[in-house]
Amino acid sequence: MRIAVLKEHKAGEARCAISPDMVKRYVELGADVVIQRAAGEASGISNEAYEAAGASIMAGSGTTAKDADIVLCVNMPDIKTLEHIPNECVLVGMLDPFHVDPELLNEKRLTAFSMELLPRISRAQSMDVLSSQSNLAGYRAVIEAVAAMGKATPMFMTAAGTVAPAKALILGAGVSGLQAIATAKRLGCAVSAFDVRPEVKEQVESLGAKFVEVKNTESGSAEGGYAKEMSAEYKQKQSELIAETLKKQHLCITTALIPGREAPELITDAMVQDMMPGSVIVDMAVAAGGNYKGSQEGKIVEKHGVKIIGYSDLPSRVAADATPLYARNLFNFVSALLINKEQKALDIQWDDELVAGTLLTKDGEVVHQRIAEARGLNTKAPEAASQPETAESDDE
Repeated sequence: MRIAVLKEHKAGEARCAISPDMVKRYVELGADVVIQRAAGEASGISNEAYEAAGASIMAGSGTTAKDADIVLCVNMPDIKTLEHIPNECVLVGMLDPFHVDPELLNEKRLTAFSMELLPRISRAQSMDVLSSQSNLAGYRAVIEAVAAMGKATPMFMTAAGTVAPAKALILGAGVSGLQAIATAKRLGCAVSAFDVRPEVKEQVESLGAKFVEVKNTESGSAEGGYAKEMSAEYKQKQSELIAETLKKQHLCITTALIPGREAPELITDAMVQDMMPGSVIVDMAVAAGGNYKGSQEGKIVEKHGVKIIGYSDLPSRVAADATPLYARNLFNFVSALLINKEQKALDIQWDDELVAGTLLTKDGEVVHQRIAEARGLNTKAPEAASQPETAESDDE
């Protein structure tokens, strides 16, 4: 059984799909682990560290992927890299199937598992790449905002006078939002947070933040702990509440995403115009169109005296931690569901709901029901592969 890890080619990507600790674990399962040279360099992991853990280092993607049974990746491999992956190989990673055409995988008849599609159930928590990476993204979003803001975050009482704490508003209290709240609080900010799901109020307040909510009887909760689409009346009240709250904030982090759709607009240009000059917005949904339509992916722009940060590579900006967490998520998935530990061989548990829920392509077809429907394809996907179409408070 051969497991290959190739160097990531997406611009700005510093993460790697494997860590030295996980190399050891795969080797214990009987796998030959082959890693492309410098694959972990941007995460601070040397070739020598991988070799010491039991991996072999190869120079190019072709020699690395040759005869591989499983290829691990962070992002969907580019076309050139896909050419080197063996036909009918297993591919595991964040394949971004709503935005990247999965038909590219079918030309090689790859059995591809897209980890973003993992069902949100308790036994999948240790495999949940969205949670591990969103947690770090929420932390980094606050760090980026504070670095761009010309104000101290905590209260200072000095002989020259008192400096009031910075005020922070977090829109969305999912994984990244909760971490943004916690980080902003640790830095001394006065934090407020908004979410359409009333049950997260307790979590927000337990972190020391004020929960800002629309007084309404409509529930924003959907299956799996997600948030759902709200009525037009609710959205109008929400917009008014955010506009009034935003006027008083020094920084704002937005985290709202809807899988397979454009991110909802939470902040309008008129709201930005009413913000204090020098304030900062970090739009964590910029890659999906943005919670503020004036944000630009990969850039900091200024609108009405407010800095808008549109970084979509926030986990990569803490790659030294993101890589080990992501690598462990993949190992937990692969070792539990794709490998027979007794025979030390590839053995996919096709009847498991986690396998069915993440299986994107097989035998030259897109088999995930939601993805096939989104792309207008017919599929005979198993029922377990279908997930409810709901709005997320965060994440990638």
